[in-house]
Amino acid sequence: MCNHNRPYLISCGILRKEIEKLVEERSICVEPYFLDAGLHVDYNQLEKELTSAIEECSKHGSNGIVVVYGDLCHPRIKKIVEKHSNSVKVDALNCIDCLLGGHGRLLQIDPDNDHFYLSPGWMPSNLEKNVHFRQVFDWSEDEIKTLFRDLKGVILIDSLGNLDEFKSDTEKFSSNTGIPVKNTEDVGTHGLKAVILEAIKKLKPQP
Repeated sequence: MCNHNRPYLISCGILRKEIEKLVEERSICVEPYFLDAGLHVDYNQLEKELTSAIEECSKHGSNGIVVVYGDLCHPRIKKIVEKHSNSVKVDALNCIDCLLGGHGRLLQIDPDNDHFYLSPGWMPSNLEKNVHFRQVFDWSEDEIKTLFRDLKGVILIDSLGNLDEFKSDTEKFSSNTGIPVKNTEDVGTHGLKAVILEAIKKLKPQP
């Protein structure tokens, strides 16, 4: 059962559906707070919004704050979080690593960064609605294929069991980038749950 002093969880919107599922199932007892997924493209704005969110959540006397962002999401992400004694960041490289259980597991399975990973939150049909990502969808076919030319393939990350809904997304993405869909990793939400629960255990009791 969840208690009334559950910690806040500040997360990138890319993982919104997965986190909402975990909360609904009561697999994690947190008060979720989501930031715009498009903040990845603007480090200054991401730092501003994340700092503001931590400060806002701190006002409400919660049992600490878990930040679900990866080490690679911002060059100063650890310092941003460490400024606040009541906050802990998950041990993960990025959102895909979070879904795999964190601790750099993404690099263990793809040490040379040869693949592009598509989870439900990263599907083009979701991102094209975001003002921060809008410009990417205006690139020419040649520009897109040049950007992805060194990659060997696309790996689909099935975290919600609904990849069938995104069949046209994945086919279009593969065609536009010129890289094939290699395989699907059925990861569910177990890895994300584990990395969040691990961070919760690191929170310091609040007076």
